[in-house]
Amino acid sequence: MLTSIALSLVALPLQFAAPTAQEAKPAAPAGAPQAAPQRGKARPRATAQEPERGYAEGPAIPKLRFARILPELPLVRPVQTLQHPKDATKLYIVEQPGRILVADPAKADAKEAPVALDIRERVNDGGNEEGLLSIAFHPKFPEKRELYAYYTAAKPRRSVLSRFTVAEDGMTVDPASEQVVLVQSQPYSNHNGGSVVFGPDGYLYLSFGDGGAANDPHHYGQDMSSWLGKVIRIDVNASAADGTPYSVPADNPFVGKQGAKPEIWALGTRNIWRMAFDPKTGDLWAGDVGQNEWEEISLIVKGGNYGWNAREGFHPFAGGKGEGPFIEPVVEYHHREGMSVTGGRVYRGNAIPALHGVYLYADFVSGNLWGIRMVDGKPTKPFVCARKGGLMIASIDELLDGTLVVSGFDGGQERSNPGSLWVLRAAE
Repeated sequence: MLTSIALSLVALPLQFAAPTAQEAKPAAPAGAPQAAPQRGKARPRATAQEPERGYAEGPAIPKLRFARILPELPLVRPVQTLQHPKDATKLYIVEQPGRILVADPAKADAKEAPVALDIRERVNDGGNEEGLLSIAFHPKFPEKRELYAYYTAAKPRRSVLSRFTVAEDGMTVDPASEQVVLVQSQPYSNHNGGSVVFGPDGYLYLSFGDGGAANDPHHYGQDMSSWLGKVIRIDVNASAADGTPYSVPADNPFVGKQGAKPEIWALGTRNIWRMAFDPKTGDLWAGDVGQNEWEEISLIVKGGNYGWNAREGFHPFAGGKGEGPFIEPVVEYHHREGMSVTGGRVYRGNAIPALHGVYLYADFVSGNLWGIRMVDGKPTKPFVCARKGGLMIASIDELLDGTLVVSGFDGGQERSNPGSLWVLRAAE
């Protein structure tokens, strides 16, 4: 665990390591490649400035505000929320240590919430980026009462994707129903990735970080024999001939390519923390956490190579390896503006008409919330819609009506600090 330091970016003492799949950097074991100095020891000195990249012109993006929900409910490191697809009174709240709570988001006076799932004894959350990181319902839920959970485990250190059975009333998830879908060994405790989502095609997409330490010392980002530093795509509705509890879609881009794992959908990502499909266009947006200077937002496409570790954002990365062509980010930001990107969502709700079609994303450390529009394939210049000093933004998720929910840690990420949930509203 990193020590707290005072940042000029935020109003309260915070740690530079991001939660779960973002930026904690443990000491490397003996004989392992040495990591770069931890973020937070000194604020990076600006060595480059983002050039103007011919941003598109589009309608103005409105200012927003954070409105607290469930203010009396005690939360421990909330990293995601997910609403029941057929019941708006059930909001599933993912706590990093390994619990899922279920609460009615409209009950402002709720002081406790039933525990839908508790797998803390199976989850390893010893590292700052380890724990229960992401969940997703099967696309046919609740007819098919499956919940998919992505978490880290220990002895040996590994990432696990499992499916669980949800009770008919939606209030509990049976821990004894766990079926492990896949396992990825992890060399370090950081860069565990952290998003499991279903696409409009019905397939499951999962992001893996590059394995950790710093600078991708093993060059996993470009190594096609590993899932690390990749987005994978699998069919969880059909088992493989060898009994593997999933199959590989025949149209995956690297099926049949010698030396490549067929599950790979895209490569060259460093540590995607939160990705989500636009429900209208089907575009897959991702926030990819940077290394020394640049955080990036990318559109993940079939077979795309996003350049890590040959590149960081738009920029060459010293000591990196990889052959292009590389897909450039949609936008990036420098560490003067934040330290660890939290990917977000495209707003498709009706409550804020001026926000419709805007992709919102945030920074875990600075509390900045940006918005961009895509106009004829180009982004508008990022606009700071809001800022919540002292809130470490861990996730931006979506309610059934399109309202966006922010999960965060209050005042720092020490485990004794509370967590909180907020919805985004039009500024008054």
